[in-house]
Amino acid sequence: MTVDLAGVPAHVRALLDSADALPLRHRMGDATETARRSAVLVLFGETEHGHDVLLIEKSTRLRTHAGQPAFPGGGAEPGEDYPVGTALREAWEEAGVEPSSVRVLGELPELFLGPSDNLVVPVVGWWDDPRQTVTGDPFEVAQVARVPLAQLVDPRRRFRVRHPSGYTGPAFEVAGMVVWGFTAGVLDAVLTAAGLARPWDTDDVRDLAGEQERVRGSAAADEEPADRAAPTVAEAPSSPGPPRTVPGR
Repeated sequence: MTVDLAGVPAHVRALLDSADALPLRHRMGDATETARRSAVLVLFGETEHGHDVLLIEKSTRLRTHAGQPAFPGGGAEPGEDYPVGTALREAWEEAGVEPSSVRVLGELPELFLGPSDNLVVPVVGWWDDPRQTVTGDPFEVAQVARVPLAQLVDPRRRFRVRHPSGYTGPAFEVAGMVVWGFTAGVLDAVLTAAGLARPWDTDDVRDLAGEQERVRGSAAADEEPADRAAPTVAEAPSSPGPPRTVPGR
């Protein structure tokens, strides 16, 4: 199949050129016979702020992967054009991405995830006609974020996390989220293959739960309203009184 690469930036072209040898450091061997076929959409785009990639944050109400950042994606449905049709349908359902607005460029090597018994194919796309993203079913998706690649390659936003299970892997702090696990592994490999990766401190290993709590706290602080302005002379009490309690404090 001939792919139209007109207007596609050099880093996406480099990724496609090296897709077969993608350095996926979390490859987990051969798939089982029961593995569920799944796909995710690695959707690149561009805004006035530069190049970016689309991520979602799963709802905390889910039974599995609750609150975890991810690419839009999920399991294949019967009769579906897998993996491309699966990835596009999931991106529409989870993030409101119109399938007709996406130019599918290729597929990355399939990955078997043993713990969830999933065989996942990352589908690479270029967002020809970006629209405003929307959060799909709030039971499944908490937020949708177009994450600038400049933030993902910033060494200050990169570290490794340690899961209680013993898993240790790459992580990113972006959009008020700690991106880790499968998604962070794919991002790490994609940035390397695309020639965008910058050196970062791989010896910086942090506790996952502690880091998630810190980032959530920082995001909440950023959302708090500014303190009430100091009273003017006319508003100031004429005599000392008991301390006033400011609502919300």
